Amino acid sequence: MNVGVCYAQADRQIWLKLDVPETSTISEVIVLSGLLNQYPEIDLETQKVGIFGKIAKLDTLVKDGDRVEIYRKITADPAQVQRRRSV
Repeated sequence: MNVGVCYAQADRQIWLKLDVPETSTISEVIVLSGLLNQYPEIDLETQKVGIFGKIAKLDTLVKDGDRVEIYRKITADPAQVQRRRSV
């Protein structure tokens, strides 16, 4: 089955398409993508993951066409950013 895997850094976005086994979990898809080797800053113990913008657990089964997303920690409070823009 075909799925996508997304990871965004501050300056670029990575989106890979993969063909994975029918019984793959989010964790397995991320490992198969090679992103953990390519981006050692990814820590699945602390970072959240999801499918199409909804937080999910690493052991969630993926479906054909799903987009698995690895979320970065927010480095700025969105409310503070808005206040700085309005000044």
